[in-house]
Amino acid sequence: MLICNLLASKGISCSNLPTVEIARLELKMGAGVVVLAEEGLTPTDIAEWAAQISEQPSWSDFPLILLTVSGEVDRESQRKMLALQPLGNLVLLERPVRPETFVSTVQAALRSRLRQYQMRDFLNEIRATEEALRKSEKLVVAGRLAASIAHEINNPLESVTNLFYLIGTSTSLEDAKKHTEVAERELARVSQIVTQMLRFYREPSKPAYVQIREILDSALTLYEPRLTHAEIVIERDFRECSPILAMAGELRQVILNLIGNALDAIGRGGTLKLRVTNTHDHSNGSRPGIRLTIADTGSGIEPEIRKSLFEPFVSTKGNMGTGLGLWISSEIIRKHGGTIQVKSSVLPPSTGTVFSVFLPLTRTDLPASALKEYELSDA
Repeated sequence: MLICNLLASKGISCSNLPTVEIARLELKMGAGVVVLAEEGLTPTDIAEWAAQISEQPSWSDFPLILLTVSGEVDRESQRKMLALQPLGNLVLLERPVRPETFVSTVQAALRSRLRQYQMRDFLNEIRATEEALRKSEKLVVAGRLAASIAHEINNPLESVTNLFYLIGTSTSLEDAKKHTEVAERELARVSQIVTQMLRFYREPSKPAYVQIREILDSALTLYEPRLTHAEIVIERDFRECSPILAMAGELRQVILNLIGNALDAIGRGGTLKLRVTNTHDHSNGSRPGIRLTIADTGSGIEPEIRKSLFEPFVSTKGNMGTGLGLWISSEIIRKHGGTIQVKSSVLPPSTGTVFSVFLPLTRTDLPASALKEYELSDA
């Protein structure tokens, strides 16, 4: 009670807590600092404090002030010090302690804790900003795809309209059947485009086992009219490839972005090479996974841009790009526990860029129970 009165006289709010358990609860509720008496700590209390402190988020380093009993340094006091090490940010004050010393120690601990809360708020703002940028880039991708697909759907629909007119004016059943067959093919093309678009947006909200080859095929279907118009040759090398546990919608966004960038770099008349195969990440414990390679014969990326290519607002397209696509793609890949690398050349005649993406077969950030659930659902 004397401590609370002393701190209150200095404008510091203080509560006198009857038990160590309640003190630990105050830590969760947002206390700035906890003052404990050495004689009130049992080995069990220390273990429970240490377990709670070990679960702190990365920004937190909760301060504890321990009022110790005066005495000589001996083996027993050294043993106690070793036992207290798991408590982390711990300040020892030997009693009797001068009021000025005690108050200044508490004030220093509170300033430190305030800085930690400011760092927490700053990190939350960064995460919110990054999420807003991701959503913005996804809307940009969706807008571009929607405009392209609306144009591609309009062409076969115009053909169907003309074919219906020809069917109505046909003088023979044979001609009408031929026009009908062509109309059916055009409508099937429209259905295929719409199906791929729905697959892009209607993705499960939880990770599931997906085949990268299927995502590649659906992405190429969406880009097929552009590939045909630009006379770009597609070379597929789809080898043995295991399913991976991932967010299919996020990986589809990555693949659409990488292929779209490759088409922009090629322009017209080049080659786009796609390879996917089982592999191991030898730089990180030989993790099993798959490797996706997207290579183009485009203009290449200048070395000075290549150094910061995966940073936000870095673009090779000038005012035509947002500079967010590759940054978001790299964040998605990192979230899946994977890596992305790039090699590029701007020196003729072998200009072009190669993106290499490694994705592990399973997400190491998921608990074992979640992995089992997805295995059962996949079966």
